[in-house]
Amino acid sequence: MTWIKICGTTNLQDAKESLDAGASCLGFIFAPGPRHVDIFSASGILADLTQEDIETVAVFVNEHPRRIGEVVSQVACTGVQLHGDELPEDMKEYRETLGGRQIIKALHAKELLEEGGEEKLDRYLATDIDAILLDSGSADEPGGTGKPFEWERAAPLAAKIRGVMPLIIAGGLTPENVAEAIDLFQPWGVDVVSGVEFEPGKKSSTKVRHFIAAVREKES
Repeated sequence: MTWIKICGTTNLQDAKESLDAGASCLGFIFAPGPRHVDIFSASGILADLTQEDIETVAVFVNEHPRRIGEVVSQVACTGVQLHGDELPEDMKEYRETLGGRQIIKALHAKELLEEGGEEKLDRYLATDIDAILLDSGSADEPGGTGKPFEWERAAPLAAKIRGVMPLIIAGGLTPENVAEAIDLFQPWGVDVVSGVEFEPGKKSSTKVRHFIAAVREKES
């Protein structure tokens, strides 16, 4: 079954509706931006949810491992997503700090398609992380762009990732195109933010339901 992360959760209603629709995981963004949440808000949302064993991923951009450890301990997140310029050689410190929590490293497909990109990918594949999230975006705009990357060009890189560790696809996914992405990439998981919003930080319950239904229909 495809893992589905609804990211950019900012309020209790969106969290409940995402879980009720069948989301595998909620994402909380602790980096600056329109979908930012603080420790107090995220903790409050999780405290008010009645579902058990909720999988939650805290998203950070270029944050020190020690600070990440403090946040996820207070919020009780089950995993983290590193969505900045964190280097392969830094992964050891993140693992030592986070212990058994899931570590997802986001990489920008555009950068991996440039000269030297595949060598960069190989360095991450050799580290102790749990999954790689292939996304659109850039160093200036790390995520939430609402635009897909060049799927066909990136397919060989995705296959390489999939051969080593779980692959998550993100970047411009919508209820209308997620089935095509699953066909092409055969990912372990998919991650959506803007494709299920009516405005940044606010989810459309209809789009969330349609997105998850499209994924599950593809599996049937």
